[in-house]
Amino acid sequence: MKILAIESSCDETAAALVEDGRTVLSSVIYSQIEEHRLYGGVVPEIASRRHTEQIAQVTRRALEQGGISLSQTDAIAVTFAPGLIGALLVGVNFAKGLALATGKPLIPVHHIRGHIAACYLAHPDLKPPFLCLVVSGGHSHIVEVLDYTYFRVIGRTWDDAAGEAFDKAARVMGLSYPGGVQLDKLAATSRPGTYSLPTPKVEGHPYDFSFSGLKTAVVNLVHNANQKGEPLDKAALAADFAETVAQVLSSRLMAAAKELGYRTLVCSGGVSANSQLRAKLKEKAAKAGTSLYLPPLSLCGDNAAMIGSQAYYEYLAGNLAGMELNARASLDVSR
Repeated sequence: MKILAIESSCDETAAALVEDGRTVLSSVIYSQIEEHRLYGGVVPEIASRRHTEQIAQVTRRALEQGGISLSQTDAIAVTFAPGLIGALLVGVNFAKGLALATGKPLIPVHHIRGHIAACYLAHPDLKPPFLCLVVSGGHSHIVEVLDYTYFRVIGRTWDDAAGEAFDKAARVMGLSYPGGVQLDKLAATSRPGTYSLPTPKVEGHPYDFSFSGLKTAVVNLVHNANQKGEPLDKAALAADFAETVAQVLSSRLMAAAKELGYRTLVCSGGVSANSQLRAKLKEKAAKAGTSLYLPPLSLCGDNAAMIGSQAYYEYLAGNLAGMELNARASLDVSR
């Protein structure tokens, strides 16, 4: 089954062709990073306008690279939630138009489910059930993937997501957008152990996250140093910040896996590209004797291939939509 998938939840306009949920026939991404870098972050109105301008040609290129015509596809899939509402609406309405014009089934896909499915593309042997840490700019979840379309969230962030904390810490340190990537590069030039940072936790909720206090601690360190004219080792601070986030994320995942009895672990989402997090997860998984699956860097960020992968399993489960489909800015992954 060949599915044409559309992704436009934030600042990447993407289209892909995926066969049977596991094989990528083509994947095209138009990134807006350079434009949003001027503002230090994503400007929703600009993102929506660029999606409108790019989505048709991105989709055309995906079909050309896949070597098939639109009529030869079997279904149309699209990210409908969660994300920037204006950006999502561009993709949803475009996909609805394609489905209406061709008579193809329309498959709505949850963005977080897509991030989880990214690992299906890279690891043919990966099948539910497993425990997944999903970490991105807007989400930090520990999710039980009980089946391809059956999920249970057992941990989530109460405030800033890990990726958001990375970006805000990077911004106050004077690093360019996208901050998480720049902070990771800077951290690699130093070692942790210079600055004492708080380890955030939520009392009574052992698998939940809270990164606002850690972010604030970095902001205060930088501001105090600037006000007093004291030197600040930004590379060391970046290393300590990244180490703390990686330790919190990995330790909660491992604790949940131990309590729930999972021997198969997955990490996905944009922050899964962070080098310290990947290293920490590999180290702890090896020590615990558990299997760990990570997506390649090319599938960590937003892309349409992951949407096409999850769409296949949504289709098999009968999760289709009609022309009444609307975008949702927020929606629980277990919906």
